[in-house]
Parts: sequence; C-alpha cells; structure tokens
Amino acid sequence: MTRTDTTGDTANGRLLVNGRFLFARPTGVQRVATALLHQLGERRDELARLFPAGVGIEAPAGELAAQVAGLPVHQAGRRGGQIWEQFTLPRQARGQGRGDVILSLSNVGPLAATRGITMIHDAQVYTAPQSYSRAFVRWYRFLLPRLGRRNLQVLTVSHFSKQQLVDHKVASAERITVIPNGVDHILGFASDDAALRRLALTPRGYVVALATTQPHKNIAVLLRAFAAGAMGDLRLVLVGKTDAATMRAAYPDLPDDVIFTGMVSDGELRALLEQALCFAMPSTTEGFGLPPLEAMLLGTPAVVAPCGALPEVCGDAALYADPDDPAAWQAQIAALRDDAALAARMREAGRAQAATFTWARAGDLLVDCLRRCTSARA
Repeated sequence: MTRTDTTGDTANGRLLVNGRFLFARPTGVQRVATALLHQLGERRDELARLFPAGVGIEAPAGELAAQVAGLPVHQAGRRGGQIWEQFTLPRQARGQGRGDVILSLSNVGPLAATRGITMIHDAQVYTAPQSYSRAFVRWYRFLLPRLGRRNLQVLTVSHFSKQQLVDHKVASAERITVIPNGVDHILGFASDDAALRRLALTPRGYVVALATTQPHKNIAVLLRAFAAGAMGDLRLVLVGKTDAATMRAAYPDLPDDVIFTGMVSDGELRALLEQALCFAMPSTTEGFGLPPLEAMLLGTPAVVAPCGALPEVCGDAALYADPDDPAAWQAQIAALRDDAALAARMREAGRAQAATFTWARAGDLLVDCLRRCTSARA
C-alpha cells in the first residue's frame, strides 16, 4: 500500500488531542494518556508557538469540563467509541481546511486523519494474542500497520516496544519515537492504609502482584510459588478488580490464602506498595512495566521476569526470576525476606532507577516530537 500523502504544512494548523480516552475505564494506558495531557497543558505557551491556530482537546459529547489540564475541550458527535474516533474526529480536523494534527495517546487513532501522531504502547496483539479477544486482535492487527504508514509519527514507550513494532511491520524505525513513561505520579497521592487495616496485613509480611488472568501476565507462576504454604507466613496479595472466583476459574489450584484487594484507591495502592516486602511481576512480555517502577520509587524492591521491556526499565535495580520456574521466585522473594542488607541495597537502587522516569521528561520528549513534525513536511 502506498503511504497516504501528508505533505500539507502542519505549522499552520491546530493540535487536536484525541479525547476519547477521557471516557474510557481506568487502565494503565489511560493513566499514561492523562499524565501526558497534563504535560501538554503545562506547556501551553510553547505549543501555541508551534500551533498558532490553537491547541485543544476534541472529545465525544458527554460530561466533561470546558477545560481539562488547562486545555479547552470541544465536544462534537452523538456517538462515542470507535465510530466517533474513526469518522467524527477526522472531520473535525478537516473542517477549517488547515493542517491540523491529531494526537492520539491510547493505542489507536483515526485512519482517515491525514496528519496523525499515535502512541502505540506495545505489540502484544502480535506477541500475546491469547490475552485478548479474537475481535480485538483482528481490529488492532488491521489498524496498527495502517496507522504506522499514514501517521506523521508513531510514539511508543520503550525501545523494546519500538523493535517489536518494527519487527511486526507496524512502522519503520525512523518513524517511531520512544517516550518512556513517568512514574512520579505515585508520589502525588497521600498514602492511605485503609486496605492494609481491612485485610489485616503486616508490614513486609506480604508480596504484591497484579490480579489478572491475562496469560502473558503469568500470575500462575506466583500461585505455584505460594502453593501449599511454601512461603511460610508470607502472603501473596493480588491487587485489581479480578476476584477470587474469576481467578479460580482460570487457575483451579489457586492457593486458599491468596488475598484479593479488589479495586483500591491510588492512596491505598501507595500504602500497599510501601509496606510490601516486594512487588512481583512475572510477565512474559511488557511494553513498559509501570507497576514495578512505582514500587521501586516508593522504596519497595521488585522481582521481575527478564522479559519484554522489564530489563530495560528496571535495569540492575530489580531482582530477576525465570518466568517458568516457581522455585526461582521463591528463592528471590526469600532472599529479600532473609537478607536485610540485600533488601536495603535493592530499596536504594530501586529508588534511584525509578527516579529517572519522570513525566516532565516524557513531556519534553513529546513536545520535541511535535516540534519536529511541525518543522518538516512528512
């Protein structure tokens, strides 16, 4: 397929942020989009010089304030979701005959946009299709490479994800910009120990992981590591909306003493991470890996699998365990429990590593990409 002609002068147009994500359920992708939106809001003056016709958020009709993150919101269209994103949004960009740029931060954007920039967080519809519905995989596999060919630039969150997108022919390397996530948002929430009190958890007496049945998250290896009381008094605490019944349907051998928190507030999550012995992420692939960095910034060590972008973002500041070996997870977790000097070293190293990932840095990289797209003809 020949790439769509995008030779219009973007410097005379507006920057329109795709606001569909503002109505989506809270996810890690939505958190990233929200944080980047706030970074754009803090750089309104600089963006006004790049986009003299205006900077704003385009969103479906619904309950939104007139401004979000200091940027004006324009709402149009009766239907939200993919119909709005693929048809209404690009019409809004074409409405004034200018070179408007549509910035989409949540994996997908409008195919009809002649000047789009889309953040694609990972290539997991190719590498871990079993974690998603068939319809979702088909749609993303259809959409992503077309966005990669038509967009001014594709954004992603790690060098690992960039290489995956290149390998699966979503976009060529020179058309992909890496903007790592920030992690310092976790410091903006006041610690709330309500969940610890409700669940009767003792400091350093538990390990935190994500409550999910997605196969690539590989929680099964942790369940085997904690089976039959193998970790003594240490408890495995799974955070998120997935409950025990759902987890047991996927994993019939679920240990009886696994604790499920259900949905928790950001303040409760901070307290759970701060008081944990460690955070465990045995994923077989990750586009970035925000949860272990959140724990590390709060002074809690992380034990992760050497897979996906986890080695890239955690570096030498985390402990690693084979994703298929429960005994390896037992050994690394026990080492943090039994070796105070090791735990102290990992807490210090983790804080230093995580502190390098800030939203201010991500905002700088995003604006730099926008500057390059306005100064060059695609």
